[in-house]
Amino acid sequence: MFRWLEHRVESFPAEQPSMPPASFWGFVFHYTRPFWPLIGLSAALSATIALIEVSLFGFLGNLVDWLSKADRATFWETHGTFLLGMSAVVLLVLPTLKFFYESVVHQGLLSSFTMRTRWQAHRYVLRQSMAFFNNDFAGRVATKVMQTAMSVREVVMKITEVLLYVAIYFTGAVFLFAATDLRLSAPLLLWLAGYLVAMRYFIPRLGKISHIQSDARSVMTGRIVDTYTNISTVKMFAHADREDSYAQESMSHFLDTVREQLRLVTLLTVALNCLNAALLFSVAATSLWLWSIDAVTTGAIALSVGLVLRLQGMSHWIMWEVAGLFENVGVVQDGLETIAQERSIVDAPDAKKLVVTKGEIQFDHIRFNYGRDVGTGRGSVIEDLSLRVAPGEKVGLVGRSGAGKSTLVSLLMRFYDLDGGKVLIDGQDVAHVTQDSLRAQIGMVTQDTSLLHRSVMENILYGRPDAVEADAIAAAKKAAAHDFINNLEDLKDRSGYEAHVGERGVKLSGGQRQRVAIARVLLKDAPILVLDEATSALDSEVEAAIQEQLVNLMKGKTVIAIAHRLSTIAAMDRLIIMDEGRIVEQGTHADLLRRGGLYAELWARQSGGFLAQDAAE
Repeated sequence: MFRWLEHRVESFPAEQPSMPPASFWGFVFHYTRPFWPLIGLSAALSATIALIEVSLFGFLGNLVDWLSKADRATFWETHGTFLLGMSAVVLLVLPTLKFFYESVVHQGLLSSFTMRTRWQAHRYVLRQSMAFFNNDFAGRVATKVMQTAMSVREVVMKITEVLLYVAIYFTGAVFLFAATDLRLSAPLLLWLAGYLVAMRYFIPRLGKISHIQSDARSVMTGRIVDTYTNISTVKMFAHADREDSYAQESMSHFLDTVREQLRLVTLLTVALNCLNAALLFSVAATSLWLWSIDAVTTGAIALSVGLVLRLQGMSHWIMWEVAGLFENVGVVQDGLETIAQERSIVDAPDAKKLVVTKGEIQFDHIRFNYGRDVGTGRGSVIEDLSLRVAPGEKVGLVGRSGAGKSTLVSLLMRFYDLDGGKVLIDGQDVAHVTQDSLRAQIGMVTQDTSLLHRSVMENILYGRPDAVEADAIAAAKKAAAHDFINNLEDLKDRSGYEAHVGERGVKLSGGQRQRVAIARVLLKDAPILVLDEATSALDSEVEAAIQEQLVNLMKGKTVIAIAHRLSTIAAMDRLIIMDEGRIVEQGTHADLLRRGGLYAELWARQSGGFLAQDAAE
């Protein structure tokens, strides 16, 4: 039964998740929908248990009355059957119902609800655009995905089970009091009114501060993760004290929200204690007065005082459950602002897989400015640029920093959508092919290479997951990485290709990371190759060692290469010189030097014997 309940709802559904609604209840229902049958079952069991438990207080009152009047000789004969029935309820029915209730809650809901929500939220967020991740802390996004999933579950379960249980329990108590004497229910109704007023005042305030607190917690986590991720920069500039202040600022803001929340909790607890004391006094006094005028029996006093004592204990539990409900409401409201964002880069409804037969690339009057001044075009990074790269042609992009070179290849990869124009590969508009098929046909090595915190083998196989280890090792040898990989060892005594490289590959040097990245692209063997400062982190000796392999890698491929070290791309078929988002020159290395334009100026600025030798050659 446990296994059936645990697998009643699939925790990791294979279908791609859709965008969750941006409204609070729509967001909650979106993730709750598969669990409604189990939630309904748990709510029904909870309601039944509440009714039985309330009825036990009525039984207690009857028992006191029977005992005060009964003849010991005939007591069991008169009431034995009923007592046996109540014994069965206490010993069998109630434990059985609670067993099924706990099973449904723990095995059916708690084990899968949060994980399924996290899985779907993570998969949706993972496919957001580059701009989405560039505009936020990775740690902050991760915290919101983790927290929100838990809070969605808590909101649903508190409403459908806890509040339902309390409502039925209280309603049953009022009916029991009224059945005994209508006047006994008056203190209970007045207490309820006072309780609701206290909740109406405090709980929305707790919910509001919880929303603020959730965001403050995410910011705090994001700042700390940001510092740890860039620990080498912190150490390099000796800014540990500065990072202390950066973290302290967010921690202080978070602490302020905690203190404000706890002040409200203290005041709410005090108010509740006063209400409970008034309820106990008024019910006890009323029942004693009614007994003194012979309006109720001794059993009614036992019933009313016992039930009030039970409600007193429950009232604190209710308070924390309701406070927890609003706290979780705040967390969900904060989280949905991040999770329920429409993706800016999506596959077109009619998107097909990209088929590359030749490898021709064409930029057709493209315009792009990262969303700034779209209407006027002012401030554009790229403005009305057209370029054709023939199949198998090797093209080098040259220009000052900010000229738009990396932006151009990002648009080819469709990391961003154009403001105007088209990017075509073999005549197919990249905006109308699937993103996965587009990027599968392009191998890319960037200057800022980051590796996954996994083994070296896993990082290389990332280029082609269906490849075998022998293929990965062959690619590593071609990238001049095999020797240093064999000497690697991590803190868990994993060595060689099984050694883990640390977050973003921090355990490797820049040149080592770059060689692993080159091995990954060698293994991918895509028909289009993009090199964005691919050898910038390599020293001259290592660069010379793999230069021949890069030449072999480029054979038969369409290549776009970016390099500030002009000697590395001087031998390309054609050089494209960019400035302020436009193509200002193009031609071979020799042609451009003869023209004496921007390229010649950039070349002249790069001094050193190897440049002079290259120029002479």
